[in-house]
Parts: sequence; C-alpha cells; structure tokens
Amino acid sequence: MEGLDPVRRELLEARINGIGCKNIQQPFESPTYNFMNGNNASSGSDSFETTSAQPPASPTSNFEKSCTPPPPKGRKRKVTTSEYKEVSQKPTRQINDSSGIGTYFGKKDILTSPIRVPMGITNARNSPTPSHSNIDTAVTSRGTQTDNLPTDANVTGSSVKQPDNSKIVDSGNLEELRREISRLEQQANGLLANEKKMKEKNERSVELIKEFLISQTIDQKKRCREHTMANRLRLGQFNTVRQAASFVEQWNDGYAFIEINKKLSDIMQQKEELDKFKKNLQKRKPSEKPEKKEKKAKLSEGFVVPGAPASNLSLSDYHEQDEILRLRVNAIKKEEQEVQQELEKLERERNVHIRELKRINNEDQSRFNHHPILHDRYLLLQMIGKGGFSEVYKGFDLKELHYIACKVHQLNNDWKEDKKANYIKHAVREYTIHRSLNHHRIVRLQDVFEIDSNSFVTVLEYCDGNDLDFILKQHKTIPEKEARVVMMQVVSALKYLNERKPPVIHYDLKPGNILLGSGMASWDVKLTDFGLSKILPEDTESDSIDLTSQGAGTYWYLPPECFLVGKAPPKISSKVDVWSVGIIFYQALYGRKPFGHNLSQASILEQNTILKATNIDFPSKPTVSQEAKNFIRKCLTYKKDDRVDVFQLAEDPYLKAKKSQAEAKKLEQLGSGSLTSISIPRPLSSNSCEGPSISN
Repeated sequence: MEGLDPVRRELLEARINGIGCKNIQQPFESPTYNFMNGNNASSGSDSFETTSAQPPASPTSNFEKSCTPPPPKGRKRKVTTSEYKEVSQKPTRQINDSSGIGTYFGKKDILTSPIRVPMGITNARNSPTPSHSNIDTAVTSRGTQTDNLPTDANVTGSSVKQPDNSKIVDSGNLEELRREISRLEQQANGLLANEKKMKEKNERSVELIKEFLISQTIDQKKRCREHTMANRLRLGQFNTVRQAASFVEQWNDGYAFIEINKKLSDIMQQKEELDKFKKNLQKRKPSEKPEKKEKKAKLSEGFVVPGAPASNLSLSDYHEQDEILRLRVNAIKKEEQEVQQELEKLERERNVHIRELKRINNEDQSRFNHHPILHDRYLLLQMIGKGGFSEVYKGFDLKELHYIACKVHQLNNDWKEDKKANYIKHAVREYTIHRSLNHHRIVRLQDVFEIDSNSFVTVLEYCDGNDLDFILKQHKTIPEKEARVVMMQVVSALKYLNERKPPVIHYDLKPGNILLGSGMASWDVKLTDFGLSKILPEDTESDSIDLTSQGAGTYWYLPPECFLVGKAPPKISSKVDVWSVGIIFYQALYGRKPFGHNLSQASILEQNTILKATNIDFPSKPTVSQEAKNFIRKCLTYKKDDRVDVFQLAEDPYLKAKKSQAEAKKLEQLGSGSLTSISIPRPLSSNSCEGPSISN
C-alpha cells in the first residue's frame, strides 16, 4: 500500500471502507469484475461462477457507476460495451422451470453466498500482496467488505429477479384459487339443490306416513266398533235407566251369559236329582242280614216296628246302580268345570268389552279424535285411556319416527282460578320430578308443551302392553314365580328413586301404575304416574317429610301412618312405597286385597280399615311359599319404625336370584369343610351316565 500512488491508495481505501458504494442495489457478480492487468474481459470470465439465471439489465450498472474506479493510465484499458455484451451473452447455468415452484425455492446453494470469489484470488489479510497485484487486493478486499453489507443489500441476483417470478406465481395461484372457488361454489350449489330435494322428499315421506297411519287407524277404529257392536248383544251393554230424579247407566248381560247361566242352572238341577237318586238307592240297598235287623227293630223300646219295604234289587243290581250313579256324578262335575271355565273366559272378554266400550265413548266425545298434529310434530292416533282430568293417546313422532304416548291435561272451564292454579301446580311438580328420572324401569318423559290456556300435553315413552291391574282382572291371580319377577323390577325402580339426589317417594304405587310389556318385552316392568310423588329435602338429615296432601291417593295401597289425624300432619318416608309393594304382591298371589277388599274408599275411611290392619291372613289356596309370606310380612309391618326401607327390601334374599339346590348343597358342604376340591362339571355324552366328578 505504501508504494501506491496516493490517489489510487485513497480510492482503494475508500473502496475498502465502503465509501462511494452506498448505491449498491444488486450483488457483485457481473462479469465486468473479472478484468485484470494485461487481460481482456473475455479471457477471465470463465473463472467466475454466475449465480444469476438472468443477465444484467445494462452494461453499466449502478454498482459500476458508484464503485468502479477509473482504470490507471498505461496499465489498463476500459472494457468496451461490445466486450461486455460478449461476456454477458455466454451461456450460464439455467434453472429448469418445469421442476415446479417448490423445486425452484428449494435451491439453497444458490442463495448461500452473494459473491463468488474468482479462482486464484487469496485474502488480502492472510497473504502478502505483490506489487503487481493491486487490483487483486482491491477486489478481494472489496469481496470481503461486501460480505459485511447490510441485510437488505446482501441479496443475490436470483432474489432480485424473484419478485417478478413471485408475481407470476401469485397470478397463477390466484387463477387456480378462482377456479377452485368456482368449483366449490358449484359444489355448494349442488349440495343445496340436493338438500332441497331431500327436504322435499322427506316432507313427502312424512306426509305419506301420516296419511298411512291415519288410514290404518281409521280402519282399526271401524273394525273395533263393528266388533264391539257385535259383542254388545253377546256380552252385554250399558243401558241408561232412571232412578228417582237422575239417570244412571246399568249393565245388562248379553245372551252368552244368559245361555251359560242356564247351563249352570241345569247342572245344578241335575246334581240335585242325582243326590235324590243316590239317597233313594241307599234306601233300596239290600240287607245282608235282614233277620237280625228285623229282630232288633221289633224289640226296639218294647214296640213293634214295621220292617223296611222289601227291596226289589239284588246286591249285584245295587252295586251296578251305584257304579252308574258315580259315573253320572263325575260327568256332571266335569261338565260343571267346563262351564265354569267358559264362564271365566266370558268374564275376561266382558272386562275387555266394558273397557273398550268406555274407551270408544270417551274417544267419540273427545275434541282430539280427528287425528290432529300437536306441536308440529306429534300425530295423535287413538285414545288409550282416560283419567279424571287427562286423556292418554297413542301417537307418532313425525320427526323421530317412533310411537309415543301423549297425555293431554285439560282444565275444566268452570273451575275457579285457585283450583286451576292448584292443578297446574301438581302437574308442573309431576313434570319436574319425572323429567329428571332416567331409569330403564321408569317410563321416560320426552316433552312438555302447551296447547292453549286450559290444556297442555306431556309426551311419554310408549309401552306396548297392559298394566298389572288389567292382568289381575283377567286372570285373578299370577303364579308366584311371575309375581316375584314383577316385584324384583318394581323394587329396582324404587331403589333408583331413593338413590338419586334428592330422593323421590312415588306415593301412588298400585297395579294400575305398573306397566307390563308384551311380545319380546313381556313381563318387562315400567313405573309411571308421578302425579302424587314427594321429594325429600336434601338439606336435612331426616328421611321423612310432612304429608301435606292427606286424603289423596288410593287407600287400599297406603300404610296406616297416612291415615293418622292430629294437630300436626303425619310424617312419611320411602316406607310408604314398601307397604304398597306388600299389598300388590299379596293381591297378585291371592287375587284379593289383604285389607278393605270389596270396600269403597269412603267405607275404608269411615271404618278405619287401614288403621286396624294389624294382622295378615294368608288363605290356604293357592299354595304360596313360606319365603313369599315372610317377604309380605316385612312389607306390611304395622309400625313405620319397624318396617324395612327400600334399600333393605332390595337386599332381601327372596328377591335375589335363586341358585340350584345342587349348587346350594355344594356350598354348604364347602362351608362345613367336607369337600376339598370340586371339579368343573363336564357335559353329559349321549352314551354316558357319568355326572360331574367330585373328589374328596
């Protein structure tokens, strides 16, 4: 540096320090930087690697204008424009555009260093600089200084051209996005059109289902009424008769009952005749020792007694007549049994007939008998039954497509406002309790809505079957095995009601509120009707509450504590339902109620029948196990404090699944230690009589 011309040294120092290079806008990669002393541009251009796929825009770039020093006199010549063009037109490495945008931006080696140092140039800081290589030092220093340029200036030639390519790429992406948006819009329009078509199809399907169900229900109603009208003559009908100043309905039996009663009277007459014939035959029975008897008769009390009329029958004839008489008596008994069975069958038919007559009459008088659609969803088909202030209809859910039961509550227009408010209060409480219950042994509440100011509807799960009350009216009794299964399911539901928080007392448990399934769901029990239910408070430790609705409920199934009268209302608990279970079980086994049978509720209240129910009588027929009797005694314990609660009742051994006698015997032997091991029983083969092996 000391041997250089001061002007040149100043220029070199300015280059090294970055003075005069502030206008750099592109990397130092032009072929014009390859010229050296005594060499032309074309000879040195092959030693550089070009990093840009595009040539410079003009021979004289901004970099040359700002940083290129004037060539020294007599040593260098300026590169002409034609020579620059020759160098710039030499083939360079091209990027294959067909490889895609990702491949283009993936060439990291292109962006690694902004300046490629020519071959043979060394760093000015690490090697001595010959006197004839001043330009090499300047170029090397300049290359080193370029590495320290700011970030916005430290770019390559490809990145300078990149904005143009990105614009092309962006425009291509924009067109592709527009095509994609157009395609998605077409797809969305197609989906909307399909949705509209599906909605129309769904509406047509629902309309067809509605028409089909209504048509089917109308046909059912016609057949039912025709069958009922035919049975009115055969089984009987209600006739309106006048009693004093009022009219009442009186039942008159049909010709089937008249005929069967005539058969029974004929049988009774035949039995009387057979009794007379039997007595007469006994009188005509020939005596084996007539003389002794005659002597005794003559000497009786000193008077002469006339002898019996001589029998025209021999001893063999008498035995023959006696055998014939016995056969006639057996035939009469058999005929009487058949007639009794026929009478029981007719009575069951009459029960169904009376129930159907009442249902048809109530349905014809109902304002919902024209198959309305309630709440834009529920189609009413036919009436199932009617209570005091409600009607229950079989319906169909047009949205979920399944059968439901609609309970229509109607308030009397003549009621006062306080009575309406009280009824609504009870209905809302029933709905509030029922909607919180979720158990497979309890009928599920699905919906509640209002029709008008005087009526509202609760939508319930539909159970295809009859209640236990109807079964008992039809068959009088239920075998103990079936009755036990029913009680197991009822106690399971009561256990759920007491396990939840807050606990619930059903309070109106009776055969009419126990629904039994039919078909594949036969003997499947569900509880319903929570209109009189009570909720036990959670914030108290007591398991009882005050009975504020004394007088409500069905008296035959309520315990004695519900009839106590005093200054304070009586206390009740879940043991009310335990008493009801005992009454229902007794009635199912014996066909009669244990207390107040054949008495009205008014008579029960007047005679204090339940308050006197301290003893339980078990009839001899039908035969019931001692375990069942003990279970009933536990439920019907008179004192509330001594009675078991629901949880204790659920753990009763009688309700548990019974094990086989052989298994119970094995368990007893295991408990006594007489058996040391029991092998697993093998299935018996067809030619083997060998049973399970037991080793001692």
